[in-house]
Amino acid sequence: MKSSSTSTDTLCFHCGNDISGPIYTADDKQFCCAGCKGVYQVLSNNNLCNYYHYNQTPGQTKKEVEQHYEFLNEPKIFSQLVDYTDQNITLITFYIPAIHCSSCLWLLEHLHKLNGGVMQSRVDFLKKQVAITFNHQEISLKDLVELLASIGYEPLISLQDIVKEKKDTVNRNLVRKIAVAGFCMGNVMLFSFPEYLGLSSLEHQFQSLFGWLNLAFAIVITFYCCRDFFMSAWGSIKNKVINLDTPLALIVAVLFLRSAFEIITQAGPGFTDTLSGLAFLLLMGRWVKQRTYNHISFNRDYRSYFPVAVTVIKDGEEKPVPIADLNIGDRILIRNNEIIPADSILMKGEGYFDFSFVTGESQPVSKVLGEIIYAGGRQIGEALEMEIVKPVSQSYLTRLWNNEAFKGTDSKIKNFNDTIAQYFSAAVLFVAFAAAGSWWVLGDTTKAWDAFSAVLIVACPCVLALSTPLTLSTVLGLFDKNNFYLKNTDVVEQLARINTLVFDKTGTITCPNVVNLTFTGRLSTKEEEVIASAARNSSHPLSREIVKWLGVKEVRPVFEYREIAGKGIVAIVDHQEVQLGSRSFISDDKDAADSSSSVHISINGTYKGFFKVKQQWRAELKGLIDALKPQFRMHLISGDTFSERKSLDAIFPPYVPMYFKQSPHDKLNYIKRLQGTGNKVMMLGDGLNDAGALRQSDLGVAVTDNINNFTPGSDAILKGEALAKLPYFIRHAKSAVRIIEYSFVIASVYNLIGVYFAVQGKLSPLTAAVLMPLSTITIIIFTNLTNRYFAKRNKLR
Repeated sequence: MKSSSTSTDTLCFHCGNDISGPIYTADDKQFCCAGCKGVYQVLSNNNLCNYYHYNQTPGQTKKEVEQHYEFLNEPKIFSQLVDYTDQNITLITFYIPAIHCSSCLWLLEHLHKLNGGVMQSRVDFLKKQVAITFNHQEISLKDLVELLASIGYEPLISLQDIVKEKKDTVNRNLVRKIAVAGFCMGNVMLFSFPEYLGLSSLEHQFQSLFGWLNLAFAIVITFYCCRDFFMSAWGSIKNKVINLDTPLALIVAVLFLRSAFEIITQAGPGFTDTLSGLAFLLLMGRWVKQRTYNHISFNRDYRSYFPVAVTVIKDGEEKPVPIADLNIGDRILIRNNEIIPADSILMKGEGYFDFSFVTGESQPVSKVLGEIIYAGGRQIGEALEMEIVKPVSQSYLTRLWNNEAFKGTDSKIKNFNDTIAQYFSAAVLFVAFAAAGSWWVLGDTTKAWDAFSAVLIVACPCVLALSTPLTLSTVLGLFDKNNFYLKNTDVVEQLARINTLVFDKTGTITCPNVVNLTFTGRLSTKEEEVIASAARNSSHPLSREIVKWLGVKEVRPVFEYREIAGKGIVAIVDHQEVQLGSRSFISDDKDAADSSSSVHISINGTYKGFFKVKQQWRAELKGLIDALKPQFRMHLISGDTFSERKSLDAIFPPYVPMYFKQSPHDKLNYIKRLQGTGNKVMMLGDGLNDAGALRQSDLGVAVTDNINNFTPGSDAILKGEALAKLPYFIRHAKSAVRIIEYSFVIASVYNLIGVYFAVQGKLSPLTAAVLMPLSTITIIIFTNLTNRYFAKRNKLR
């Protein structure tokens, strides 16, 4: 519960500071902010409130960083805060409110250079979050947080149930600072009216009084409203980096010091009006950007969905459910090679998990019944039954998907933005000092001051850096609504550069839910149960269809399950060895084959027959190929036989190469050969037998139809029903790149014109401060309008 009442006599239970704003309460104790309340709740939930017995307000006297974060060494708290941990590696996500520019992103993603124990750090700029993978044998969680705090990026430590409250608190703090800055600006302008109107007859005592009042407001502006600029700049300077806040902090400091000097010595009225106006407009610009980012982030997390389904077991029945609809307590079935969507307890089966999706380490880990399995692990072997113990986090799965261990992207746009982040601020400082020095040498100190101030303010890299995330994030949201889920914004640029498409057959251009099966051979009821029990463990669409066709109610225990990609499966069921797969995998009997795609069966080495598979092409396939053929080179590679070649010839143009009976390794090598001739290749597959090819391609797309066929090697997930929109997706990606290019032109022209007038001393600091947020708003409006225009033109809703 939170009260709006305040009291100057009330002290925060945790830190001991006066509570000058809203009072936060928990267990009848009062706190100054959600952060102090959150730390207390973490300690209280783990019976660690003896922390407060050593001193009445330990947060007040234990100001040293190492004492402030001592509670992070407690194992219970550690386990609640981390996303994943094993014997050596830990993954944790922090919310850091100080993140606000591309320089922040660059510094936080290079933490490994500050401490070798940090293996990887990935920033979600829109959410102000950083996901850090570190070796806890080399650096503890406490030391990691101390490192972040020392560079000016102190995280808000909390349990998940109060994260949103903290974010709201940070946003309210920004609004509060804007309100204070606006109040101060209005009063400073009021007290400066005599100077504006040239009322020289004003008595000296009133001039002095108004000057001191303006200085008082300037102190509030500098040390309260602009505090974040100074903290960010100081943190970057300590680490020998100049971020985008450094020039702004410098100009605020210079304006304040010069104003204080003039008012105290009565040499002049100072520049308190410029300072207050600058602070107000800078904070407004930051608020506009934050609101825009929050809107994009909300759309990504709550208005879109991760188009992957998981099999839920309820009342003895198995049915696919979108991961967004999973709840705590649901019993789920995880087959071979499927990803665990949320932290779960292993309830049935022998778990053998590959956590490379989470950590980048590919060594499988064995788990026993009752153990908690972290989200992101991939089961290797038999099907497992698990119970969800933690809500599904779509953003967490997306973040894991972006693990650089799986696939890097060559983003020219991103590289350009990184260059801006590293060098722009240094260049601005150089130009500002050079302009000021030139005018100083010429003897015009007034223009030297105006040029120095205006250059620092008007030269805004945010306009350049803002256009890219705004445009690409808007595209991601648009694609999400149309059932095409990209793992990050870099993929949009990759999509725009594609010139070659490679299709897999089964599950990609076929309808997985429309399969005609016929069986040649004879099976007893027991043999049907044995075969169904083995096939149930596979995530392959044909295995699922066989289970449906057999219609077996009783599922028998399966042991020593193995699945050989592109060939078949082997398992022990009721002490019998069961084999399902291709003819060459099962039997050497040439008479067992036919001209159709087939799945052959063997039990204890005895051939039992085969399922003849007749698949149906997707209804929109012919129209899709016709739309793609004028612009792209197309190829088809499949692990199936040549039996469907004739019907495919009627759909694809005659010049399209088609290869059948291709193993996963063959598919991967084929992609390499295409890339070797300069092609930018998109691979579309089902994510099961072609994971290597998806990873090797320039852009791998896993086509899904209510199954958990997600592979971290892919760059995108496309729902089967949206396959017909592929030409529109590619066309809009090209449009997005053009929008960014246009935005760069607008931003560059703004900066060049602004600096041109600023170095000549023709642009006042206050005018420059007005132009800065206006330029930001201009870019936001431009990117939104152009994105809507191209979306309508490209037939995307």
